[in-house]
Amino acid sequence: MQQAGPAQRFLETQIERLRRFPRRMRIVFPEGEDPRIRAAAERLAREGLAEPVLVGRGRSEAARYVDPETHPETARYAALYWERRKGRGLSEREAARIARRPLYFAALMVAAGDADGTVGGAANSTAETVRAALHSIGTAPGVRTVSGFFVMALPRSDCGARGLFVFADCAVVVDPGPRELAEIALAAADSVRTLLEAEPKVALLACSREAVGDDEQAAKVARALAELEARGAGIATLCAGDAAEAVDAGANALIFPNLNAGNIGYKLVERLAGAAAFGPFLQGLAKPANDLSRACTAEDVYAVAIVTALQAAGASAGRGS
Repeated sequence: MQQAGPAQRFLETQIERLRRFPRRMRIVFPEGEDPRIRAAAERLAREGLAEPVLVGRGRSEAARYVDPETHPETARYAALYWERRKGRGLSEREAARIARRPLYFAALMVAAGDADGTVGGAANSTAETVRAALHSIGTAPGVRTVSGFFVMALPRSDCGARGLFVFADCAVVVDPGPRELAEIALAAADSVRTLLEAEPKVALLACSREAVGDDEQAAKVARALAELEARGAGIATLCAGDAAEAVDAGANALIFPNLNAGNIGYKLVERLAGAAAFGPFLQGLAKPANDLSRACTAEDVYAVAIVTALQAAGASAGRGS
């Protein structure tokens, strides 16, 4: 029998965890008329892994469709959006118009508690998808930075959390300052707990001063560590001169000093170490919302929805519901 690869092992583990949760998470898909989305949603429903809600006008035997133009809660979602954004000069009429846009309608369903998470981006840009989530759902209490992360599943199990790592930020924040870097580290620690089922060991990466002299990135990392200590974060943090030192020290979350470094890092590990990269996923939001690539397949949508459901399940368990 052929041994399962790291991608399959990770996904199978998440599916088994999701099956153990007492109720199915309601995941809303704003691009419900896309055939890739519909196929993934129907599979999730058939397998009993989630309760999918498709935004749009369509028909499915397994998933439920909702149309923002006729849905009975659209006015309530518009009022919720206006309440969130009126301080920025938004009128009630504008809020009513925006709330009918599928990305915003889906995110507002989550914000209102009518869905547990949202997955979009198959036909919209990352910027549009993140903006809708940020404006409609908002950040988690005490958090100002929404960031992105990958779960890296390596073929070997003697590093990270049984071969699993969280890499952040590889998607959203281009050049984080010390406070943003600290918030990315805190969010990554939560992602380790939720998806890797491990106690987080977070490494903030930068070149060592010994290697490059008075290095700006190393100074930024040092200030981020001071920020974490001042907050009393309570997570195991490591500041390593390079990624190799961090891995040797047992890190399972690697925080990169900027977006370019994060993208270089995850792509090298994926190509050279045979790792599977899952994501990017969003972290730091009050409730789960995730972005898809516009080149995604139905299998990609299925996998992202499973992770979104687990994020929602973890949040629900944390609230005791």
